[in-house]
Amino acid sequence: MTPEDLVLTPQGLRYRGRLFPCSIGKRGVTRDKREGDAATPAGVMRITGLWYRPDRLARPASWAQPIGPGDLWCDAPDHPAYNHQARAPLAASHEKLRRADPLYDLILTTDWNWPDAVPGRGSAIFLHQWRRPGFGTEGCIAFARPHLIWIAARARPGTRVIVPK
Repeated sequence: MTPEDLVLTPQGLRYRGRLFPCSIGKRGVTRDKREGDAATPAGVMRITGLWYRPDRLARPASWAQPIGPGDLWCDAPDHPAYNHQARAPLAASHEKLRRADPLYDLILTTDWNWPDAVPGRGSAIFLHQWRRPGFGTEGCIAFARPHLIWIAARARPGTRVIVPK
């Protein structure tokens, strides 16, 4: 591990010499990730993308992509776009990336079960804004907005996210 790795600890997420409070999956960390299990997968993931709402915040880094009204993330294990960004309309199960609440105003995507997604192994392990401290996620890692912006401004594609079990 290096200071350039995002490392989950019992106290929060460590990155570049700082420790950030965060929320993880409602059911904790698992080595056997499954779609819909509300657990954060143990292992090493890498940052693959950075998405932001240009109508709500400034571009956090030069490589960030704007989230548009039709941007989705497919979570249907039987669909060819499973665990990939997709565009509306999409009949298969999906999450809207452009939400009414602020949770996905800024998203760092990871390579969990990506790009060659195994059906049912879990999708959409993002780093995103939390609802409130201590409120568990569906498997993502969530932060206070200022902390997420700080992380997003410094992370790059390939930055490792290490989740020990």
